Amino acid sequence: MSRPLEGVTVVSLEQVIAGPFATRQLAELGARVIKIERPGTGDAARGYDTTVKGLSSHFVWVNRSKESLALDVKHPAAREILNRLLSQADVFVQNLVPGAAERLGLGAAELRARHPRLVWCGISGYGPSGPYAEKRAYDLLVQCEAGLLSVTGTEEAPSKAGIPVADIAAGMYAMSSVLAALLRRMKTGEGATLDITMFESLGEWMGFPAYFTHYGGAAPQRRGAYHATIVPYGPFRAGDGVEVFLSIQNDREFQRFCELVLQKKELAADPRFATGPARAQNREATHAEIERVFSRLDSPEVISRLEKAGVANAELRDMHSFWRHPQLQARGRWDKVGSPAGVIDALKPPFNLDSFVPRMDAVPALGEHTRPILTELGYAQGDIERLAALGAI
Repeated sequence: MSRPLEGVTVVSLEQVIAGPFATRQLAELGARVIKIERPGTGDAARGYDTTVKGLSSHFVWVNRSKESLALDVKHPAAREILNRLLSQADVFVQNLVPGAAERLGLGAAELRARHPRLVWCGISGYGPSGPYAEKRAYDLLVQCEAGLLSVTGTEEAPSKAGIPVADIAAGMYAMSSVLAALLRRMKTGEGATLDITMFESLGEWMGFPAYFTHYGGAAPQRRGAYHATIVPYGPFRAGDGVEVFLSIQNDREFQRFCELVLQKKELAADPRFATGPARAQNREATHAEIERVFSRLDSPEVISRLEKAGVANAELRDMHSFWRHPQLQARGRWDKVGSPAGVIDALKPPFNLDSFVPRMDAVPALGEHTRPILTELGYAQGDIERLAALGAI
């Protein structure tokens, strides 16, 4: 069965995470993604680290299944190349600094006027209007502006998320918005202008603490790995020193927990613990009751009791353990892809559509596809050599 986006061409003037994360998923759904990179250095993420056989972990994560076109978009010769590319494109994605696309003649108004069916997607920190329109944005800074650090970390110190959540959120909304725009184009024949921001994307994910604070009058407290309002929810140390994470979602679960895990059925009727709000108010006492029992058990026994009681639980895994996770192995989630450094492991994308095999092509070398793409656009070999000599490619 063909992939859903086969026949769709995406041209992307992208960098780092947000744009590349969106277009990698479009590629895995079958789209042809042509990634434009700066000659010589390429996407800045190529240089972030060298941990994957000499390649950047950031880059290999979000750039497989694409074609790399090395092109100096500021060079006078680049305009004709871009014109030819975009005349054949269905989607254009850019996440340059504010105003850069417009200065290059690649803004939404100009491109949509020339190509009415084009889906133009701009990803920025804060959007093209408002007091922050010109403000440069990076993941940590957007986490700050969206209030994420204020509710993440310990009581003593705020903490950023360990992954670039603002970039990921923007990439996800860009990808889903492009899909919606393509679906609408099937009905109307018209393209679309998409304005996706990291700030608004992450802001949507901040819904619970935002509502809690606005209507409750006080922000949820930072609790480290514990939940701000649900008790018990978080890590508890067993007698062998291993922390077991658990989550109780309602009073019925807490009753089973008391009876089958703590083996103290009477605790569920104690007014200090009988309801969710009561447990939250008596957090320290609730934790003390749990730790008193867990300290006499090793972690396998704790997990066994939790499983028998139907209480959600988890082990605290590091990245090595995640890579070898039995669930990933059992479900066949690992595949192999090519790269400039050879074959590397890659997680399959989590679309899981029936009768669908995602594209899992190689991570491209910088400019690997420049000459084939230019040949396809009608450039003769001599023209390509001249462009290379001029530094345009």
